[in-house]
Amino acid sequence: MTDAETPVERVRRVLGPSHPVRRFDQSTATSADAAAAIGCTIAQIAKSLVFRRASGDPVLVVASGANRVDEKKLAALLGEKVGRADPAFVLAKTGYPVGGVAPVGHDPAVTVLLDADLAGQREIWAAAGAPDAVFRLTPDDLQRLTGGRFCELARR
Repeated sequence: MTDAETPVERVRRVLGPSHPVRRFDQSTATSADAAAAIGCTIAQIAKSLVFRRASGDPVLVVASGANRVDEKKLAALLGEKVGRADPAFVLAKTGYPVGGVAPVGHDPAVTVLLDADLAGQREIWAAAGAPDAVFRLTPDDLQRLTGGRFCELARR
């Protein structure tokens, strides 16, 4: 990201014209807000959650808006303890504010894990760098764009 490039512009650059970014007059910062603004189900929202590994490195979990992430499952997959990251850590490690963390455009790249429940959706919507910006994609697009892998991460 250049000094003059905003987080939303970074997402637009990474995605290119195949995934246009939509901006709303209302907030899309939470899964419920985003689903209401878009007119989709909460399960179609791909929420980006940043966790701090015991090593201090970030891990990005892209989860269905209908799910809560099971931190024990996440820790088992990573082989180390994890905890939720605070807003300062999220911004420092991703360049995105909480409520606008995109699943793409991280420099340096971060480990990305994808909630298996998203794989069953025909289309999903993800944050695009600001708490009023989103873009539409498919689960296959999400995996290709992030390099992430689908895992069972939902708390059941």
